[in-house]
This record gives sequence, structure tokens and C-alpha cells, in this order.
Amino acid sequence: MKTDTSMQIPQLQVDNISIGYADRTVVEGISFQLKPGEIACLLGPSGCGKTSVLRAIAGFEPLMQGSITLHGKTVSSSVMSLPPEKRHIGMVFQDFALFPHLTVVKNIGFGLQKLPRKQRQQRVEELLELVELTDAKNQYPHQLSGGQQQRVALARAMAPRPDILLLDEPFSSMDTELREQLAREVRDLLRRDGVTAIMVTHDQHEAFAMADQIGVLGQGKLLQWGNGYDLYHRPSSRFVADFIGQGVLIPGEIIADNKIHTELGIVSGKITSAATSGQQVNLLLRPDDIIHDDNSPLKAEIVGRAFRGAVYLYTLKLQSGQQILCLVQSHHQHDIGEFLGIRLEADHLAVFSDLT
Repeated sequence: MKTDTSMQIPQLQVDNISIGYADRTVVEGISFQLKPGEIACLLGPSGCGKTSVLRAIAGFEPLMQGSITLHGKTVSSSVMSLPPEKRHIGMVFQDFALFPHLTVVKNIGFGLQKLPRKQRQQRVEELLELVELTDAKNQYPHQLSGGQQQRVALARAMAPRPDILLLDEPFSSMDTELREQLAREVRDLLRRDGVTAIMVTHDQHEAFAMADQIGVLGQGKLLQWGNGYDLYHRPSSRFVADFIGQGVLIPGEIIADNKIHTELGIVSGKITSAATSGQQVNLLLRPDDIIHDDNSPLKAEIVGRAFRGAVYLYTLKLQSGQQILCLVQSHHQHDIGEFLGIRLEADHLAVFSDLT
């Protein structure tokens, strides 16, 4: 019996690519891959090179080195570049780029002109149902809400069944409150249609809601590639620790395997990077590592608080002046200047040997 190996071929393979303009390198030595049906996100601050990577995958930017392969076929290298229109890639832009003079149904079917009429109609109806816009199919873009326009743009890009779908900050024009919700909705739509996709964003909440795998970029380099859990609990660098979530670094000393002596006492947990006994380190503490406990002998002064609905985020000052963050259920309301009983409960001990 012949074994089907097609599913073993990465849908996207980015291998050691570098991108530059004139004498300036903006992306250097980036590698990652996506399996069929996988959703990924390139996450980082403005100017880190994430959009340049997306544009290179689409065929809009040449490579200085490395290669890009789509389902086993090389589409970019330092010596060749397949034109964008021949890559079978779908794109969703920041402004959606819908045709204002076309109805929803005609926008979605725009890229299907080569299909027989019956097949085109069937695919459009399938997508209208998928994005829940059947009742709005004869409306024009200006008659739709922002979220509906976003779903039309997504359906139009998905219509030709591209090998990969690229999304360039697709929620940037939305209200902050809607972004995470829309990211989850888009993820569900892509999942149901089996689409492989990669999104660019600077918003970690969008990335967590949307992606199976997240690549954190900084200064043109891929600093870590992994799922949201690993990026939050096992950051590979100070940059990733600072960029993902909230937290502070406090000084400590490794005193034994998986034990660190700090101002908060001896902390036990799994140290996520190589460290040796006696080594001075900086320990990353997230707000959820600090537990409110009125019975604890350890107290810290409240110097700031922010109401977050279900919780307060308190900024606490230790005796040394070191500040830490603590999440407390909001029905426990404490004033600035009060001393809060706390204890440390950290399972993953992310440590760094310096502050760089």
C-alpha cells in the first residue's frame, strides 16, 4: 500500500531569509515552517521586520539570502522570485480593500471568474454561510459594519482556496475591545475551511487568540518561535519577557537545582534556562505569580492600582524599594498605602543572567 506523504510536506518553509533595502538589512536569518492547516502569527513592535517577511512570502520583496518554499515548491531565493500572481496566495489587507461598487456576493466571487458559473456560485454560497453574511449578500461595503467588511475581505481571500492566507494587521482599524473577539472568530473560520494562514500584528492579545504558533521578532531577528504558553512562561530572552505579558525582574541567586534565593524568600520551581549554583540572576515574576494572602507574614506596600473589571492590578513595593505586580480579585479592594499580604507561587522560573 502506497503511503501518502503529502501531509508531511510543510505548507510554508521559510529558510534563513534576509531582506534589505540599499545598504540596510531589515530582516536577518529568519527560519520557520507551517504545517497544512496551521495558523501562525509574526508578533513584534513597529519596525521589527515582520511586515517585510510577510511581503517576501507574498512575492513583493526580494531576498538577499535564504529561500521560501510553498508546499514543496521554491517561490523565492536570492537568485529567483516567482511573481505574486503565480504563488496562489491569498491576502487580507489592513483596509480590507473591498470594491465599493460591488455587492458582497460579487466581492467574494471576484477571484473565481475562471471557474464554471455553477462551481463559482456554489463556492460563494458556501463562504457566505461560513462567514454568516447570507442575508447581506446583496449589500454594498458601505452598508456593512467594520466587522462585516472584515469577514467579506476574509471570504474573498479564501474563495480561490489559496495555498496560504496572509493577513497584514487585519484588525488594526477595529476598536480595541473588538480585536480579540474578531481574532477568535477569524481563527474559527480558517479552521472550518482548513486554511493555512500567517498573520502580522503588534498586539499580543490578537496573537494569543488567533495563532497556533507565534514568532516574536525584534530588530529584524526571530527571537522565539512557539505557542503562547511557552512565550509567556518560558521566554527565551529579556526582550520576549518584556514584550509578552506584564512582569518585573527581581535579583536573585541560584542556591540549588530549581531553587532561587530572592527578597521574597526561597523560590522553588522549574528553572527554564541553564543556570548554576551561586549564579546571580534576574527572575521574571508575572502578576499571577504573586498571590494575595492575608495570612502571609510577607507584606508589601501598595503604591499603585489599576481596575481591570474582575481583578485589580496592584503595584507593590518591597522593603528594598523593588516593585512587583499582583493580580487580586476586585471584590478585595485595597487602598494605596496599605500593606498587602502576599506569597509567591511560581511554577516556571524564567531567569536571565543580566538585563540585556
